[in-house]
Amino acid sequence: MRGILRFGSRKILLYIAAAIVVGLVACYVVISASDSPEFESEQGILDLTKVHVSESPVKLKGEWEFYWDQLLSPEDIQNPLTRDVDQVHWIDIPNSWLGYPLEGHELDGTGFATYRLVIQLSEQDRNERLALRLPTIFHAYKLWVNGEPLAEVGSVGQDKSSVTPQLATKLVFFQPEKDTVELVMQVANFHHKRGGITKLIELGGSDVLTVRTHLKIAGEMFVTASLMVIGIYHLLLFILRRKDRAPLYFGLFTLLFGIRSLLVGEHLLTQLWPAFPWEIQFKMEYLALCCGGYVITLYSNSIFPNSVSRWFRIGSRIVTGALCLVVVVTPALVYTQLLTVIGVIVVLHMVYLMVGLVQSAVQRLEGALFFLLVSMVALVTVINDFLYFNEWSPIGNTSPLGLLVFTIAQMFLLSSRFTRSVSNEERITRELQDANHKLTEMNMNLEQTVQERTHALSVAHDHLRISYDRLLHSEEGRKKLLSYITHDLRLPLSSMLGYVEAVQDGVKPERNEQYLKYIRDNTIRINRMIEELSYLSHLETGQVSYQMESVHVVHFLRQFYEQYELVVRDAGLEFLLDIGDMEDPGIQSLVVRMDVQRLDQALFNIVSNAMKFTSSGGVVRLTLAVNEVQDSRYAIIRVQDTGMGIPPEHLEQIFHRHYRYERPGAENSIEGNGLGLAICREIIQAHGGTVRAESDGKTGANFYISIPCSGIAERASV
Repeated sequence: MRGILRFGSRKILLYIAAAIVVGLVACYVVISASDSPEFESEQGILDLTKVHVSESPVKLKGEWEFYWDQLLSPEDIQNPLTRDVDQVHWIDIPNSWLGYPLEGHELDGTGFATYRLVIQLSEQDRNERLALRLPTIFHAYKLWVNGEPLAEVGSVGQDKSSVTPQLATKLVFFQPEKDTVELVMQVANFHHKRGGITKLIELGGSDVLTVRTHLKIAGEMFVTASLMVIGIYHLLLFILRRKDRAPLYFGLFTLLFGIRSLLVGEHLLTQLWPAFPWEIQFKMEYLALCCGGYVITLYSNSIFPNSVSRWFRIGSRIVTGALCLVVVVTPALVYTQLLTVIGVIVVLHMVYLMVGLVQSAVQRLEGALFFLLVSMVALVTVINDFLYFNEWSPIGNTSPLGLLVFTIAQMFLLSSRFTRSVSNEERITRELQDANHKLTEMNMNLEQTVQERTHALSVAHDHLRISYDRLLHSEEGRKKLLSYITHDLRLPLSSMLGYVEAVQDGVKPERNEQYLKYIRDNTIRINRMIEELSYLSHLETGQVSYQMESVHVVHFLRQFYEQYELVVRDAGLEFLLDIGDMEDPGIQSLVVRMDVQRLDQALFNIVSNAMKFTSSGGVVRLTLAVNEVQDSRYAIIRVQDTGMGIPPEHLEQIFHRHYRYERPGAENSIEGNGLGLAICREIIQAHGGTVRAESDGKTGANFYISIPCSGIAERASV
């Protein structure tokens, strides 16, 4: 096959072409040859006394009685009073009444008539069970056999409104029981350009015709199913790989004619769905014919680029669109007049494509010759179909078989292209894999060395970064501590120096003891200040580590209260704890991630601050509440005192380092260096919380510590 596609010797190609031509001629001869003796009826009588139709079916061709513009039953025909004897005519079957000369003029395709044929049987066939194989008859009919109605397709009437067209093949059975068989058929057509019995009716034994019918149906089902499966398969190929449009056009073409094959021949669609609308069925058939030429043009151009000129594609698109529009918007009586035009256009498409294929074959494009040969087969079958539907060819519907051959050939062609593409990709992949394997072997040692050195450098870099961070934090802490000491110890040291000089100089010897007390108090204060400054600098530079654990806030506050209750009371103050319904056993305690020691220190700084600014007999109160903000819960710890309060304009400054508030007119200044609240803020912020103060400046102050909760439970069920 590869040698053929790549243009083997001319002698082999000549043999192939000759074999195809001979095969086509042989098929034509075999199909057109009759498999039974030829008998023709004369003036409505067919003599079959010398043949056994039960064994050798006969096609009923020849002259039938013809009653134009009359719908007669067998009784009407037998009764001279109900029919006009002078109106008896004879018409050749198969043939349409279109153009039939009658009383000086030719009939058109629409109208109604009655056909009658009398068949004389042999003695052997009189007792056999016979059958009639009825083809599609345009476009509604009713059949009587020996006066018994056996078949009706559609509804027969005398005008368009009373006629229901339908296309379907039938197989009817009957028992003659006498030496003659009378066939009476009423036919009406008001929807198509041709009316009448245009195809041969077969008479034979029931078993023989049943087998033939089933074989023919099976063959058409095979062809239809093959076309549709191939079409759907190639459409799926295009969906998976949209770069190549050839499978798309080929799949559309195959699916299009697979659907059309349901509408011709044995009319499989109406056998599966008898109520399918006749008008839609006909439109689908004609639309498939109209679109077929344009779709195959697109497919050919995608297989062999530039084989179809741009002007031909544009012209084909315009003509195809116009024909499809006519089919869609007009009734069948109009667009069926265009059958010959449609056939000519489709044939012109195929001839033009074959000219382009010849040029591609001359240029030795791979697959062009193969495409050309199978296109010839398809062209012959399509031309035969148009001749058959125009009653110019005795061979029946052959285009589905020809298209199946064409489709299978194209499937092989596309498969070979796909296989070749995959083979090239596999070859390139293997070459790349070999090259990569060699490079891998060459660079294996180097890569391993680089990885080892990189790992060592990464470890050293991590150590250096950790050391650098520690050094940076230490340096920042040292600078801050030095800055704090330089700024904050200058005043108390200067004061101490003054007292020392006063003692040395004996300025007031009687106050030396008082001066020494001042020096001692300032020394203690400076020592405490240095410790707090060092701790604050470590907090601000992140050098303090926290041991976080999940703690119930209620338990924490109760332990804090019990620890410092005596300290507060010794200062002459009342210390209260109010946790509301948090002690209810039906409620699980609030849980907070905290460092107990650090948070204890921060809370005591606030309590200590309240003790300093609250006179004896006052109250310091601890309360606990819950606040919810956007599905998050916070534990709110409030420290409330009844002291002198804080002016509102000073509330933003009290958490700054060394801020101290001296109330004007106060008798004694409050001891402290102003670092406690600053330390408190740093510790609480490290817990992800906030601290703030509220006061009206007259009736005490409220400090609020807000810390996020890690869990809270609902009330226990009772």
